[in-house]
Amino acid sequence: MLTNELQQQFKAYSNYIESTLVLKYSVGEDDNSKKMEEFLKTISSLTEKITIEKVDLPLTPSFTIVKGNKEVGVTYAGIPLGHEFESFVLSLIQASGRKPKLKDEDIERIKAIEEKIDFKTIVSLSCHNCPDVVQTLNAMAILNDNITHTMIDGAFYEDLVKENNVMAVPFVFKNGENFHGGRIKFNELLDKVIGSKKLVNAKEKGVFDTLVIGGGPSSGAAAIYAKRKGIKTGIVCSEFGGQVNETLGIENIIGTKYTEGPKFMQSVKEHVEQYGVDIMEGFMATDFEKLEDGNFSVTLDSDEKLLTKTLIISTGARWRLLNIPGEKEFKNKGVAYCPHCDGPLFKDKKVAVIGGGNSGVEAAIDLANLAKNVVVIEFADTLKADQVLQDKLKSLENVEVITSAMTTSIDGKDSVESLTYVDRKTDQKHTIDLQGVFILVGLVPNTEWIGEKLEKTKIGEIITKKDQSTNIEGVFASGDCSDQTYKQIVISIGSGATAALSAFNYLMRK
Repeated sequence: MLTNELQQQFKAYSNYIESTLVLKYSVGEDDNSKKMEEFLKTISSLTEKITIEKVDLPLTPSFTIVKGNKEVGVTYAGIPLGHEFESFVLSLIQASGRKPKLKDEDIERIKAIEEKIDFKTIVSLSCHNCPDVVQTLNAMAILNDNITHTMIDGAFYEDLVKENNVMAVPFVFKNGENFHGGRIKFNELLDKVIGSKKLVNAKEKGVFDTLVIGGGPSSGAAAIYAKRKGIKTGIVCSEFGGQVNETLGIENIIGTKYTEGPKFMQSVKEHVEQYGVDIMEGFMATDFEKLEDGNFSVTLDSDEKLLTKTLIISTGARWRLLNIPGEKEFKNKGVAYCPHCDGPLFKDKKVAVIGGGNSGVEAAIDLANLAKNVVVIEFADTLKADQVLQDKLKSLENVEVITSAMTTSIDGKDSVESLTYVDRKTDQKHTIDLQGVFILVGLVPNTEWIGEKLEKTKIGEIITKKDQSTNIEGVFASGDCSDQTYKQIVISIGSGATAALSAFNYLMRK
């Protein structure tokens, strides 16, 4: 159940558990119950700080964390392995008394919630986005006695998944009602629960020397390089990590053989924090203007305005939409964008992958291990993925590839039931009966908020010079929102560093 490596990791982390805990569990005679009991016995054998006790709980199999004689509000209806193992370990550490790694202002917002709330989150253990929601709601339950949270493994409770037509994870229930489906950022989730948005308190910030807009690897590099020059630096972002948080395996960061997106960006964030950069997370820039004194005013979605002497825009990119009938209507109801997160929900079903680039073909290969059939639909005459991926795809018996196909609609009643495409060579219309559609057709830069102030390419990328400067003095751009030739993490990091050094040189000249 627990590999030797995980057992050694748990032993090391158990040193941070500050007081004894009891894991009270409820099991039956089924295989999942037996596996859970085996998991809990192994955990309790690894540290004297944890004991286990068999009881009756509302969900079987499940277990809940108890400190002293009090339940802390965190329950697991499933075995928290895979991406949820970290969630489990963190909940033990926090339940024992250690403060969650949240900003004091966010902790106070959580503690101030007076409403009685019972959260239940259906997850997939292969989903790398689910832990963000699980860990947030676990922390809220531990910090506030009015809140409880149960993580439910969809593979353990397939009937619950079918009954609620869950086709995307994480899927959150609040007091028994549908609350949220799909990925959501920490601050967005907290704002949604509380019903109000926090403020950045712009008047107290003063004037930054450099303000970085965005939270990806490029903005992280820009902030570090700027701060190392000794200038006042801030970051504004909706969520630190950006698009990289949705990347599972990364094998091309020089010097790092393998890592995962969320883990890598957490390391970047810790590096940025080490330099004392003011990270204003949970906010989006909506506009900027150059003032008469040469400084810039940046307007946030909280209606506040920050002042800065130079501006570095590193807002990255997002998944491109097809903008066809059914895409928005069936999002999280059969339309998905992350095969790692939502793939397990389509086990033994027929699905389509739209997009024949590396991302699309990689998704099809992953889904072929779960789905009954996979259809790859590509607009061009040939697939665009690397040949090694195409060769792997061709070796899979349950995968069909359709090229020269323009998808025109995704159809169904309550969820996806079919997909329609037009053969671009014959103009014939075809309909495929299926239950899921994964859309991976590239990225679009997050630059709409800038309007026409900066020069852009036809697809919205900010045009930059070699030093990452733009057509407005004092404004620089880097990463995937700029017109850099290749959209790669290492290239984005380099362009962020260049932008920061150029901003510093601009300040010195002024």
